[in-house]
Amino acid sequence: MEPEQQNSSQETSKKAAKKEAAKAEKLRRKQEAAAAAAAASGVAGVSIDGPDPLAANYGDVPIEEIQSKAVSGRVWTTVSSLTEELKDQTVLIRGRAQAIRAVGKKMAFLTVRERGYTVQCVLTVAPELVSAQMVKFATGISKESFVDIEGVITVPPEAIKGASQQVEIQVRKIHCVNRAATVLPINVEDAARSEVEIEKALEAGEQLVRVNQDTRLNYRILDVRTPANQGIFRLECQVSNFFRQFLLNEDFIEINTPKLTAGTSEGGAAVFKLEYKKQPACLAQSPQLHKQMAICGDFGRVFIVGPVFRAEDSYTHRHLCEFIGLDMEMEIKEHYSEVMDVVDRLFVGMFDRLNERCQKELEAIGKQYPFKPLKYLRKTLRLTFEEGVQMLKEAGVEVDPFGDLNTESERTLGKLVLEKYGTEFYILHRYPLAVRPFYTMPCPDNEAYSNSFDVFIRGEEIISGAQRVHIPELLESRATACGIDVKTISSYVDSFRYGAPPHGGFGVGLERVVMLFCALDNIRKTSLFPRDPRRLEP
Repeated sequence: MEPEQQNSSQETSKKAAKKEAAKAEKLRRKQEAAAAAAAASGVAGVSIDGPDPLAANYGDVPIEEIQSKAVSGRVWTTVSSLTEELKDQTVLIRGRAQAIRAVGKKMAFLTVRERGYTVQCVLTVAPELVSAQMVKFATGISKESFVDIEGVITVPPEAIKGASQQVEIQVRKIHCVNRAATVLPINVEDAARSEVEIEKALEAGEQLVRVNQDTRLNYRILDVRTPANQGIFRLECQVSNFFRQFLLNEDFIEINTPKLTAGTSEGGAAVFKLEYKKQPACLAQSPQLHKQMAICGDFGRVFIVGPVFRAEDSYTHRHLCEFIGLDMEMEIKEHYSEVMDVVDRLFVGMFDRLNERCQKELEAIGKQYPFKPLKYLRKTLRLTFEEGVQMLKEAGVEVDPFGDLNTESERTLGKLVLEKYGTEFYILHRYPLAVRPFYTMPCPDNEAYSNSFDVFIRGEEIISGAQRVHIPELLESRATACGIDVKTISSYVDSFRYGAPPHGGFGVGLERVVMLFCALDNIRKTSLFPRDPRRLEP
């Protein structure tokens, strides 16, 4: 696409997004007003002017009480632990008022949410327990406010559809700790809806609010409160945690590398440039050079978890300007397949762990963004680049045997691999040298190819790895051929002059792993506060 056409389509997309957001906001406010009017009609006749003997059991918590004034010794219960085993016991919880519904003057329901789990709380007017004034106070609390609720656990005879916990709290005390704005820019309930729900409602003649992606990201602090987003980022935590634990168990050590560099890490112009004490510098495109230098420092096996910066103008569903890189580097004894062996064990183990231990998170994600579980083999499939090209050729797709695969070719090959081998996770190795970074080792039998590999999930690349060049003269000639000023990486090249072992490694984007494992359609869903060519806030 020509630059002018691209800019024009981007402007059109922005205008359409704004128009859609305004329309959704108007509908949401109309629905909120109707709900508020319905609730008010039930309790408006209750007077709170007269003295209430139960006044101490409800109200707004004074600010001095939440300024770390004292430790009360009260015992708090998490919403996730509210089960039938606690029947008839008194509990104290804190959470957000997700939904509030009045039923006449003497009864109200509150759905309280804490970290993605919800429980239904019931206020029923009863002598010496709950007053009508208390019910009116509860119905006046704005959505998303923080509340403390004390009450008795009961088990209703029928399943509770609107809450994750299948118990109720009969409220005895309710205090508002912090009030949210009366009108929110987006409703969490709206943000939590799936496209399936919205389409079904349309078929039934009902129009529900659809929160578009830009609106979600503009008000990300509200958007991440949905069950699906809570699941995504808790799953992401497990991915990085497993990455660390697996490699530690494989005798790797974690290191931290600088994000300010004098030269580029990968070559090319896609770097963020800045001034560093009156000298030019860049934000690191990867920890590549420094993790190799660590291998030269006799650490043997290292890994890094940290931010990576790419200044590419990529307006795609899978590119970000900043993401979290999971990188590793290791000595090689004989063959770069040793690195692929680690990839195999690491990711098969990771997928197993996620499926076993993150069932609630996967269920929450799948409810809003339905997906099929990832198909993978116990022993990860490995194909050479030439074999992949041949599979594409036999399917009628012509690709340059010495070029890189484009996005469409990768997807097509992913479908062919799934049909033939029954897996959505595989390794493609021996890539053409011309499409790999300057530090990639050429193949011994054909220098047109390299000792490198990419790893794919659901037809999209997630990992790039290789054996590295550890011979300084070859490294300098490769850097020059790739258009890199050798002076800017002189300390890197010099580290190989003092004796360097054969070594290799790989890098993978954390957000992309989670996106593809859950078959999500956009990487911005797996980045807490994404940074792309158009977004620098919030």
